[in-house]
Amino acid sequence: MTKTAVIIGATGLVGNELLKKLLQSAYFSNVIALSRRALSIRHPKLVNHIIEFDELTQYAALFKGDVFFSCLGTTKKQAGSIAAQRRVDFDYQFIAAQLAASNGVQHYCLVSSSGANAHSTSPYLKMKGQLEQQVKQLPFARISIFQPSLLLGNRKQFRVAEKIGSVILPIITRLPLLKRYKPITGEQVAQKMMVVSCAQQSNLAYYVLDELFNLSSG
Repeated sequence: MTKTAVIIGATGLVGNELLKKLLQSAYFSNVIALSRRALSIRHPKLVNHIIEFDELTQYAALFKGDVFFSCLGTTKKQAGSIAAQRRVDFDYQFIAAQLAASNGVQHYCLVSSSGANAHSTSPYLKMKGQLEQQVKQLPFARISIFQPSLLLGNRKQFRVAEKIGSVILPIITRLPLLKRYKPITGEQVAQKMMVVSCAQQSNLAYYVLDELFNLSSG
């Protein structure tokens, strides 16, 4: 294969796992990672461009390939405010998607969130839902939206709420009605993204909660 993958958010929980899988995959011969800082990983297939996300349009030519993986994200605590979080979780990602679409990228894969809803009272879920609505209007041949629940894995930043949730949720989601809400690892989401990027034929597909655990198909 001579497919090219473009990824943003490669230093995050899902993005980092996905990057490793992309580099191991025979389906992709080239991987372009766009990041604020140089990645620690080195690989013959990898090209890492350092960019300023506040000036994304200056790097329009870099958003060119076959599949664009958008794994960017932050928290209110890390960003400092809801407005600053929105700049990362909505503005940067939407501009990046627009650039990829304008360059003829055929397949767009977005890591969103369980419960994403443009009309939600939660600022986080609202911005995620609004992003989903906006990117669906872009002229990609195929769009894949992944909505994982609580993500488990080793993060660089310690998050108290997620640590508590990682202990409690696996217990309470043993109940029949709550099984589909069980936490999922970043590696599992990344693996599903790999499967979908190679197999999805439909124009638009959502991968929600328990569907993410089914890795056998897109």
